[in-house]
Amino acid sequence: MAGARGSVWEIRVEDVIAAGVAPAEAREFHSALQRAVHVQRREHAEAEVWLSVMEARLLRPEHPHALHQLVYYSNYSKWDVAKRGPPPYWFPSPEQCRLTNLGRIMEANGSKLLGSSYVDPITSFSLFQKFSVYHPEVYWSIVMKELSVIFRDKPKAILDTSDKLKEGGAWFPGAVLNITECCLLPSNSPKKTDESLVMLWRSEGFDDLPINSLSLKELREQVMMVANALDTLFTRGDAIAIDMPMTVTAVIIYLAIILAGCVVVSIADSFASNEIATRLRISNAKGIFTQDFILRGGRQFPLYSRVIEGSNCKAIVVPALGNDVGLKLRSGDLSWDTFSGTCYRPTEAADAMTNILFSSGTTGEPKAIPWTQLSSIRGAADSWAHFDTQEGDVLCWPTSLGWVTGAIILYSCFLNGVPLALYHGSPLGRGFGKFVQDASVTLLGTVPSIVKTWKNSKCMEGLDWTKIRTFASTGEASDVDDDLWLSSRAFYKPVIECCGGTELSSSYLQGSLLQPQAFGAFSTPSMTTGFVIFNEQGISYPDDQPCAGEVGLFPKYLGASATVLNADHKKLYFDGMPSYNGQTLRRHGDIIQRTIGGYYFVLGRADDTMNLGGIKTSSVEIERVCNRADESVLETAAISFRARTGGPEQLAMFVVLKTGMKLEETILRAKFQKAIQKELNPLFKVRFVKIVPEFPRTVTGKLLRRVLRDQLNNDSSARSKL
Repeated sequence: MAGARGSVWEIRVEDVIAAGVAPAEAREFHSALQRAVHVQRREHAEAEVWLSVMEARLLRPEHPHALHQLVYYSNYSKWDVAKRGPPPYWFPSPEQCRLTNLGRIMEANGSKLLGSSYVDPITSFSLFQKFSVYHPEVYWSIVMKELSVIFRDKPKAILDTSDKLKEGGAWFPGAVLNITECCLLPSNSPKKTDESLVMLWRSEGFDDLPINSLSLKELREQVMMVANALDTLFTRGDAIAIDMPMTVTAVIIYLAIILAGCVVVSIADSFASNEIATRLRISNAKGIFTQDFILRGGRQFPLYSRVIEGSNCKAIVVPALGNDVGLKLRSGDLSWDTFSGTCYRPTEAADAMTNILFSSGTTGEPKAIPWTQLSSIRGAADSWAHFDTQEGDVLCWPTSLGWVTGAIILYSCFLNGVPLALYHGSPLGRGFGKFVQDASVTLLGTVPSIVKTWKNSKCMEGLDWTKIRTFASTGEASDVDDDLWLSSRAFYKPVIECCGGTELSSSYLQGSLLQPQAFGAFSTPSMTTGFVIFNEQGISYPDDQPCAGEVGLFPKYLGASATVLNADHKKLYFDGMPSYNGQTLRRHGDIIQRTIGGYYFVLGRADDTMNLGGIKTSSVEIERVCNRADESVLETAAISFRARTGGPEQLAMFVVLKTGMKLEETILRAKFQKAIQKELNPLFKVRFVKIVPEFPRTVTGKLLRRVLRDQLNNDSSARSKL
C-alpha cells in the first residue's frame, strides 16, 4: 500500500498529515499512537500492536481512510502470510463472548457435552463446532429452544437415518408446522409480543422523514388479509412468483403465500424478460406479484412490462409510488388494491415445499431449488449462531427476495425476534446510509461491490454507524481494503464473511464472534457443517492441514436440498463424489484454501460457474448471448478474473472471429455489454475483451479456460484495463 511504513513505530507526523489530518490533530494522534503501542515493541507482535490501537480507539470513523490505511498496512507490512496466515484485525473479548448466543449455551452445556476438554467459549469453540458436526441431534435440540418455531405436531426425532436412500437423512420426521405462523405469533423465547416492532422502513427521496414501523400484530393482520385474498384466485399448492424489490409489501406477500399453503417462486427484479419467463416456466407458476416500476436514484425503471413479455402468467401489480398503478394492465391482471380478507391457514409437514429459488448451473438453464420449512429454520439458526442475532438488534441487508439472502434474512429476523430494516430504494447512495443511522441498525449485511461503491464515492462521510456491532458480507469475494474501510465505520467491528448456496439454505463457511477475524477470510465451517478438502484424485487432505482443493460437504446437513425440480438431484450433488468415513460427500463445487491459522479462502469454482456482482452465473450462459452479439463472432469464451489485490470476480471475454472478419475490441465490448444487459442481467459488466486466433483445447476438444485465465493473469496490458 502506497504510503505505508515498515512498522507503526516508523510512522511520522508528516505521514499522518499526508493522510489528510490537520497538523495540530496529526501531532496529537501521533503521540497517542506511540503511547498505545510502545509496550508491544518486539518482533512478531503485530497482532498485539493492532489490538492495542483498537482498544485505545485511536482510529475513528471520521478519520480519512488514508489514515486507517497508513496504520493498518504499516503495522502488518512485515507479516508473512505464507508462514502465519492472514493477519487478524478483530479479537474476541472473553467477557463479551460469554454474552453471545453461542457463548451462553457453551457455558451452560460445555462441560456436560465436552467434559474436561471444555475451557471457555473462545478456547473451546472449534471443539464445540466439531461436536455439533458429529452430534447434530444434540446441537439442534438446544438451538430449537432459542427460535420462534412452533410445532403443531412435534417431531418423532431430530434426525432419522434409517432410510439409506436419503443421503442426508430425514430431519424432524413427523413434525407439522407452518413457518409463516411461527413468524407471526408472539413467543417467549425469543421474546415477541403483539406490540413488538418487526419491520422498519423508509423510502428513497423521503430521507429526512421519520422511520416507518410495523408491529407484530399489524404484520399478522396484513399477511392474513393477503393470504385470504389468495384463496379467491389460486389453489393450495400453487406456485406463485414474486418479482419486485424487497419492500415491506413484498415481505407481506412472501409470508402470505406460504401461510395460504402455496409456494413462493423467487425471481430477482434485475432479470431480463426471457430469464423471468424461463423461471415462470420451470416452476409452473400460476401467478406473479410484481410492481409497475422500480424507483432508483430518482429514476423510474420498467418492471411490469418485463414480466409480461413472453409470459401469460396472471400478474398482481403493486404501485411503486402512491396507491394507483401507473400504467394500463393486461386483461386479467389485477392491481394490488383488490385484495382483502382474514384467516389462518393449515399447517404442513416440516419438509413441505415453501419456496422455489433458482441457482444457475453450468448448462445455461437455472436449477430450480425447492425450499422447505426446514430451510427457513436453518437460515435463522445460522444467523443466531454466527451473527449473534438477539433481542435489541436491528438487522438490515440490502438484497432481494429473488436471491437466497433475501429469504434468509427474513427468517433470521422473524424467527429470532429482531426487526427487519428495509430501505425502499438504491443502497448505493447516502440515503441508504442515513437510513442505517436513523434506524439504529446493529447488524448490517453487505455485498462487496456495494461496499466498494460506498468507499469510492465517499457518500457515507459524516454519518454515524457506531451502533453497528456486526457486519456481514456475502455474494462474492471481499477486497481487504474495502473491508478495512467498512469495519472502520464502526470502530472496527467484525465483518462476518459468509459462503454458501441456495441449495444449502445457508452458508457452509462463515466467521464467528468467538474467533479472531481476518479481512476477506472465513474462520470456521458453520455450526453442524462438516467438510473435507480433497485433491484431483479424490483423496482428502488431513484435517487442519493447510491445503487447497475442492470441498466436499458431509451429507447430514439440515436445510440442504433433497430434490431439484428440473434436474437429477443425486447426479448433481452426489454422483462421482468421493467417500469419507463411509459416507458419500455432497458436491458444492467450490475450490477452497485452508491457511495456516485455520482460515479459509474461496478460490473459485470447480466447474465453469462464475460470480458477477454477487450473482452466480455460468460461462455457457454468457457465451450463448455473446456468440450472437455480432455476425463476425465465431465463438467466445467467458472468463472470470480477480485483480491482484483480490476482490470481486470480473468478466473478461476472449473472442475468435470468423475467417476474414475484422472488428475493434472496444466495439465488441460495447456489443457484448448491450447483449448481456438485454438478455441476461444489467448488473453484469464486461471489463475486458481480447481477440485471439484460436482457443486452447484438450485433445477431445474441451476448452481450456484455465489456460485463458493464466494468459489474462500474465498480460500486463489487460491487467491495466481491469
